Amino acid sequence: MDRCVVLVDAGYLLGAAASLVAGESSRSRIAVDHAGLIGQLRERAEAETGLPLLRIYWFDAAPDRRPLPEHRRLRVMPRVTVRLGALTRADGRWVQKGVDAAMHAELSELARNRACADVVLVTGDGDLLPGMTAAKDYGVAVHLWAVQAADGDFNQSEDLVAEADERRVLDREWITRSIRAREAVAPCPPTDPRPDIAKILAAPRPDESAPDSPADLPGLVGLRALNGGGLSGGLGSGGPNGIGPNGIGPNGIGLGGGAQGGEPAPPGGGDPDTGVHEPSRLPADARPPAHRFPTPKEIAAGITAARTVPPTPPPAPSTLRWSSDRGWVDRPGEGGSTCDSLPTLTQLTTAEQKWADREEDITTVAGDPNEVGQVFARRWTERLGDQGRLTGLWTDYPRIPHRVDGELLRYAARFGLLAHKDDQIDEHDRYAIRAGFWREIATRVPGGEALQTES
Repeated sequence: MDRCVVLVDAGYLLGAAASLVAGESSRSRIAVDHAGLIGQLRERAEAETGLPLLRIYWFDAAPDRRPLPEHRRLRVMPRVTVRLGALTRADGRWVQKGVDAAMHAELSELARNRACADVVLVTGDGDLLPGMTAAKDYGVAVHLWAVQAADGDFNQSEDLVAEADERRVLDREWITRSIRAREAVAPCPPTDPRPDIAKILAAPRPDESAPDSPADLPGLVGLRALNGGGLSGGLGSGGPNGIGPNGIGPNGIGLGGGAQGGEPAPPGGGDPDTGVHEPSRLPADARPPAHRFPTPKEIAAGITAARTVPPTPPPAPSTLRWSSDRGWVDRPGEGGSTCDSLPTLTQLTTAEQKWADREEDITTVAGDPNEVGQVFARRWTERLGDQGRLTGLWTDYPRIPHRVDGELLRYAARFGLLAHKDDQIDEHDRYAIRAGFWREIATRVPGGEALQTES
């Protein structure tokens, strides 16, 4: 038969393309226009062989051999047949099983039945060498196509290259016509650490004057429990200046200690209310040799100095993250939002609409995370009916109601965003999915122009 056939190892083609345009072999880092890519393959195969195309065979793998959305889109295209192997976990990573064997069997069968005169192979795996040799024995011309390697070296088996009748390289210009790197979304910076509770309790109060006695020092009584014994152990001697870890001076006013803020109190007792020991009542050998007890004037002076220390500035506002998880979003007040009662897309969708959505997902939605979020939001808002409810949702930006957010991520998982990962959507993709959701919402609410401008 004077026709040509193209056999594509999708793992090789898309993995090598990802390395070339995105700098890493993960297919999640690229967006693929499958219709455009199939058109390019057909056009180039017919031009190089001078023969009309019989069929393009697309070999790929999927968990449990269940087709992903990209496979469903491909198999409804004219002159395209999808063959799936298994995608399994081995040593903590995803590996293909059965793809090479399926390509070998298909190549041998086509050649033996003389279904084509020329075969174009887009692969780099040397396991296909026996099938290539068998096809040549049946009189089929074999064209081997390679994706331009990111490092300029070969990314194909040398034996495979040596056995091919013709060899061509799909360069960067050809690849980027239908494959592009996804926009990298910077991960959200971690929120500022929470201020230490001791610093909060020790912060000066603007409406109070300096206390007259050490017992009035703000925070001392309140921190009694935190220091295991509070003031009962007496006041330790402070350092020359400032407030130390436990009070005035580097060693501070002891909050559970004695001579040096934390050491056991010397014998001799003390005032039962303030814990202040009178130096004259202590035996000479019980007094700390290198320290003395502060006088009331020194204590008062230290407290006054502490009052003049400028208050600790409040922490910078925490960065709001694209998430409905309350643990990731700093929100004023407590309690749930009225937007949590908004219906989900499933509750708003009829059986007819569900069928139409499925057809649209297969034929027109490319699976880019940002696009997925926008498509979901468009359907949800159009079926919500009362557009005024979106205004309340907008006040919660960027928090998506929990039920809607969970459904959004489940919807996104249908587009293969879980493939080649540990059954979790990548954080970058989660950010992009939610960003797409809000970008669509912004087109339907007053004040949303600012978000569209930022985008």
